[in-house]
Amino acid sequence: MTCVNCAKSVDRLLTKKGMEEVYVNFATKEVRFQNSAAVSIEEVKSDITRLGFEVVDEHLPYSTLWTLERKFLFALVFTLPLFAHMFIPWKPLHNHWIQLALCLPVFALGVWHFGRSAWTSIRNGFPNMDVLIFMGSTAAFVYSLYGSLAGLGHDFLFYETSAMIITLVLLGNLLEKRAVARTTTAISELTKLQVQKARKIVGTNIIEVDVKDLKTGDILQVNEGDKIPADGEIISGTVSIDESMLTGESEPILKEKGAVVVGASLVNSGNMQMRVTATGPNTILAQIIELVKSAQADKPDIQRLADKISAIFVPVVLAIAALTFVLSYFIFDINFQDAMLRSIAVMVISCPCAMGLATPTAVMVGVGRLARNGILIKGGQTLEVFSTIKNIVFDKTGTLTTGNFKVKDIQCYHNYSENEVKNIALQLEKHSSHPIARSLVREFSNISMNDNFKLENIKEEKAVGVKGNDDKGNVFEIGSYRIAQHLTADDSHHIYLRKNDQIIATIDIQDELKSNTTETIDYLKSQGMNPIILSGDKQAKTAQIANDLGINEFYAEHLPEEKLRLIEKLTKDAPTVMVGDGINDAPALAKATLGVSLGNASPVAIQSSEIILLNDRLDYLQKAVKISRHTLLTIKQNLFWAFAYNIVAIPVAALGYLNPMWGAIFMAFSDVVVIGNSLRLRGKRIDA
Repeated sequence: MTCVNCAKSVDRLLTKKGMEEVYVNFATKEVRFQNSAAVSIEEVKSDITRLGFEVVDEHLPYSTLWTLERKFLFALVFTLPLFAHMFIPWKPLHNHWIQLALCLPVFALGVWHFGRSAWTSIRNGFPNMDVLIFMGSTAAFVYSLYGSLAGLGHDFLFYETSAMIITLVLLGNLLEKRAVARTTTAISELTKLQVQKARKIVGTNIIEVDVKDLKTGDILQVNEGDKIPADGEIISGTVSIDESMLTGESEPILKEKGAVVVGASLVNSGNMQMRVTATGPNTILAQIIELVKSAQADKPDIQRLADKISAIFVPVVLAIAALTFVLSYFIFDINFQDAMLRSIAVMVISCPCAMGLATPTAVMVGVGRLARNGILIKGGQTLEVFSTIKNIVFDKTGTLTTGNFKVKDIQCYHNYSENEVKNIALQLEKHSSHPIARSLVREFSNISMNDNFKLENIKEEKAVGVKGNDDKGNVFEIGSYRIAQHLTADDSHHIYLRKNDQIIATIDIQDELKSNTTETIDYLKSQGMNPIILSGDKQAKTAQIANDLGINEFYAEHLPEEKLRLIEKLTKDAPTVMVGDGINDAPALAKATLGVSLGNASPVAIQSSEIILLNDRLDYLQKAVKISRHTLLTIKQNLFWAFAYNIVAIPVAALGYLNPMWGAIFMAFSDVVVIGNSLRLRGKRIDA
């Protein structure tokens, strides 16, 4: 496929055949669809071939003799001397038979390249730009041929016009092809990350195998400097891993036995043995590539108007060209040659491709830039919706906070010292897997232990606390207010420690805010968004976090079904984003206008969210907002240019102020302007 109209022809064909979820990307030359009509794949290939395209296997090498570059060079060789006769008074160049001989190979190439495409597009009911190019070049050639055969003289010869139209449009297509290729670099860069070989451990031997032959459960050896071949789990060794190509986060991560590793990430130092947990399309990298492809194919609503106009553009331009000739020749008494040249100029300068390219090129670049920053986004439509968001709702624990609790205050009673309280708490909490227990163990792990005091028979009662006894039979228990409610009416503390029927200490904790959280909230507020906290945690703790972040609206102690009802209400009132960890918040993420998931892109996150922040950094939400808005701005700029160009260019050509050759140049470069504007988004500085 060479242009956006090629993709539309294939899309229209497959839709007519009853296919669903049709995805045709002219830039990546990829076609996918859901075969709900139960049509054989061979029949589909045959129908696409009849449209004038060639279906190739992506896994097999493919080459063609007549590349676009060679077609352009072939046409240029004959067109240059033909064009030179306008400036060089060398007699042979002015001979109409020599001009015909020079033009004929170029015209034949034009019939083959543009004529076939034009005919198949008309037959398919979706005339494309090649119809205009073919008719314009053919009109100039046929008129010149008639002038040669009838001996009407040089005033009737426009061979150079026909040849120049074909050559310049081929040049434009070539420039467009190379520019469009640059908009798809995100996919090619991600694809290049995929590892080809792996060192598999078989018995006592290490053998090299193809990654595509790996199976779940295989044991691999990965050394310093290697890329990890597949997703897996470390079973031995300690390594420093660079995951920046997936997350956009440049800081290496230290990982040990039991840690999860992601395929295609780089081992900076150390070596390890790992067990494969996912291969092929099930790996995180493969899912990312699939998401990026799908996102780049998706159309925002803003594209619908352009699509509607593109669908009728060619017939309208042909009608304008015909009307231009009729009015010029019959009404305004302009000579036949000038009237015809005006009509040809109208056809040649018109450019439906610019409208077709305006959105997909910007979306491809924008989605690619987001992906390079570790931000996955589902579709161009998400980019557009993001700009209308009014409410942005945050889950608290694990989203705004790290989930790592810090000790804020310890109150000791009955002559117990703080070190003794920490000693007792550490011995008890070591036997619990609760997040708060793990945090206390981490906080108290460096205290000096009393070797003469040991607790035994330690047991955990879920949702209550942990208890044990010393060698004197005293029972010590640590837990929530439930273990102390019959001893005190003061329920303001997070953790209570009691000995038998006495409270010997209370511990207050606070959840640690993620880095840059305050700055992110301030930025969102500055952009007119209303931040809201929605949590299942206690009222006091939620209020404290809201106060620390300057958030006025918050909801605490909400059960999952209550969260859903609130999200539904907020979404009805205004477009609402829900930001969560993508697992326990999955229903709320799905219910919101848009869902944003933090974390490691689990399958639940990918299914429930439209945006996934792979690096778990909340401040990357700012990047997502900025890049999305600038992508939408780029789309609007492209569409404005495409519409304005055609609105201005067609009347100028119709009034005779532009000859067909200049029209071909302007038409060719109008596409390049649109693509160039989209490419600016790749490295554009984005501050707001």
